[in-house]
Amino acid sequence: MKRILITIISLLFTISVYSQMETADSIAMQELNEVVVNGEKPQINGHDGVMVVDLPNIVRDKPVTNILEALGYLPGVVNNDGAIGLNGAASVTIILNGEPTTMPLQNLYQLLYSTPVDRLKNVEIMYSAPAKYHVSGAVINVVLKTPRPLDGLMGQATLGYTQAHYASFSSGLNVTYAVKDWRFDLTWSLNRNQTYSGQNTFSNHILEGNTHPIEDDMRQIGRNWNNLIYATVSYKKLKLTYNGQITSGIRNESLSDGTLGDFRNLYRGLTPTGYHNVALRYESSFGLTLGTDFTRYNEHRRQNLFKGETEEVNSENSQTVNRWHSYLDQEHTLGAWTLGYGAEYQHSDDKSRQFYKFPENPGFDNRLREDVASVYISTRATFPWGLSFNTSVSAEYFHNDYQHNWNVIPQLGATFYKTPTSIFQLNFSTDRVYPSYWELHGGSSYINDYSMILGNPALQPYMNYSGQLSYILKQKYAATLYVLYADDYSVQLPYQSTSDLHLVFQTLNLDYSRTAGLQLHIPFDVKNIWNATTTLNIYHSRQKSTHFHDLSFDNRRWGGYIGLNNTIRFTPSCPVTLSVDASYMAGMIQGGGRMDPLWKIDAGVKWQFGMKRCCELNLKANDIFNSCNPILRINFSGQDYRLKTLNMNQSLNLTFVYRFNGFKPKEEQQPDTDISRFGTGN
Repeated sequence: MKRILITIISLLFTISVYSQMETADSIAMQELNEVVVNGEKPQINGHDGVMVVDLPNIVRDKPVTNILEALGYLPGVVNNDGAIGLNGAASVTIILNGEPTTMPLQNLYQLLYSTPVDRLKNVEIMYSAPAKYHVSGAVINVVLKTPRPLDGLMGQATLGYTQAHYASFSSGLNVTYAVKDWRFDLTWSLNRNQTYSGQNTFSNHILEGNTHPIEDDMRQIGRNWNNLIYATVSYKKLKLTYNGQITSGIRNESLSDGTLGDFRNLYRGLTPTGYHNVALRYESSFGLTLGTDFTRYNEHRRQNLFKGETEEVNSENSQTVNRWHSYLDQEHTLGAWTLGYGAEYQHSDDKSRQFYKFPENPGFDNRLREDVASVYISTRATFPWGLSFNTSVSAEYFHNDYQHNWNVIPQLGATFYKTPTSIFQLNFSTDRVYPSYWELHGGSSYINDYSMILGNPALQPYMNYSGQLSYILKQKYAATLYVLYADDYSVQLPYQSTSDLHLVFQTLNLDYSRTAGLQLHIPFDVKNIWNATTTLNIYHSRQKSTHFHDLSFDNRRWGGYIGLNNTIRFTPSCPVTLSVDASYMAGMIQGGGRMDPLWKIDAGVKWQFGMKRCCELNLKANDIFNSCNPILRINFSGQDYRLKTLNMNQSLNLTFVYRFNGFKPKEEQQPDTDISRFGTGN
């Protein structure tokens, strides 16, 4: 399908909590009147360049039931119809409990969607992740509560219904249990997904001095069943994890009519798409951490393209990936300093095949092997006068059948925290982004007689460089000044061929992409009844390519975003809360194209009831006015193309939650913690 990368920036949050305190004058042996101190629990804290956010309190009254929805209320985080982004970072990786992950993005999102928000302890935002996480660039570390033997068996069951153009259904179960030194955790979900969207395109294609206007109106329908099992067994410091996700009944269909006729494009899964990962992790008492995991991914699908009643394309795609991954980390404490070092190795074996029954396209049947090895050294320190920092440098070697290179990846995160009133943070990081396996095979697929998607074996990884300076006021308000630079940046863009009448979607390396901006996060509340957060993001973007096929472009533009998130609780003890969120964004660019402004309004109601409020009902309306439908316009060097998406975000969601035995694991007392490359889709 047409993969147009769209970043819609919406954010955040706020919730105030009051505490009461009684005092007595013991010296005078005389009673005083009750003294009530109103205070706010800190929302944001910082250390070593890490921003620690008390997300459970922020979303306490929000109509959210799972962690994926909750992440959208973090400072600077964008939840665009389930896709998580972080303002001020080129990309962001989500990890659980500080453990490295090789999970494909869609599988990770499904896991977060299936994990109850009650499991959340806090969230750490790292614009420059320490090397021990084995992730370059920005990271969101989701820290879960750990069950104790006294908690007993606890759990949560959910049922969900989503009405967009079609109805979708979801169900899930999350159970935790601990006995002596053993801990067990099980998450299961089964979803029936049905999607509908539309695309209107207009192409003014110039070929040999003649202009060919081509219009197309497309409707896209998708259906599948998704089954997820995530289970962990821990004994003291040893942890075994299994993550399995199977998607079956896959059927994606597009129906289009336009200048070139009527087309029906059908993609069907010939076998269920499977992702299976087994991971083993050990943490010693003397600072040593060892981990290893194995991943297997398989996909097999067929494409049938019909023009009217005539079948024009009959092809099959298949992919099987086996990936082994191991890492080692060691830390030593030397007074106020901590010295760390470690190594990581990953080997992947990708066997992919594309076969055309007709037309007579060559296809391919080959194997792509890839090795990535790295070592690092790091240091961390905290000084009594307020400064704490972590810094590291990694040396990475990358090799596959097409290329090999060395990378040096430095990282710095620092915090100056003298008083809670003012906290300063400085971050710098680098990150190398690799293309998907399928694109490197050079695979192709057809949308209709005019449009097609091509892979690119010559596609190169690109480097992200990012820097952020943040100021946190009163552990509540935040301002971040950021600069992002991507050298040899790659993105999939449409191109009107100058040699034939074809529109080609292909991922290419550009010269660079650069963005600089300022983001403000301003929460406030009125008498603990109306809590709101205002978010403002102003930025300047530029993307340049001197070799975009046989053309060039230099696209630059100012952009901005403003958002307001509101939560209303009619009385402090009222079991019903109301949420209304609004956002507006303008000035986005993609390659040589520009996006029209976007706006949307969401609303939701949360009702808690039953004994000890063990039951919860959430009703949420997304994009009420169906206004958040991006329009991409390309107009340079004879390229004249417009794409408008339809029915992208609008939906009505109803979720019922039942918690048994409280399902609020007590926090474990501790001493003083993508990019997907799998798939044959483009």
